[in-house]
Amino acid sequence: MEKLKKIKLESFQDHRGVLTPIEIKDYIDWPVKRVYFLTDVVEARGGHAVRSEKKMYVCQKGRIRARFHDGVEWHEFGLEGPSDAILMNEMCFRDFYDFSPDAVLMAISSVNYVPEDYIYDLEEFKREVAGTNSQSN
Repeated sequence: MEKLKKIKLESFQDHRGVLTPIEIKDYIDWPVKRVYFLTDVVEARGGHAVRSEKKMYVCQKGRIRARFHDGVEWHEFGLEGPSDAILMNEMCFRDFYDFSPDAVLMAISSVNYVPEDYIYDLEEFKREVAGTNSQSN
């Protein structure tokens, strides 16, 4: 399974509007613990990693730039709703920026909010990932 993957959700449009369903089972194999939305964003968001988190980000509307550090390098993505999404199958440090005024970003998380599990320092994140990788080898 890839650590990060950009996916396209199928959307259906007719005279009533656009419908973009997410069949969770088609994308993730972990239990969903939390869902939240970002709206009316006026400055960059993120700037952290969350221990043991897996996540699906869906750009429901507008445009957003995103970058994820996997412990080795940055991966950058452009998202434009409603069918652009990113699967994050392992813990990554992430940043979201350049939100269009109408942007809506939905996050589907494998963990509940626990403040102590957040890592706000990129170098600390890299050290933790390196330590985890050396333990599994």
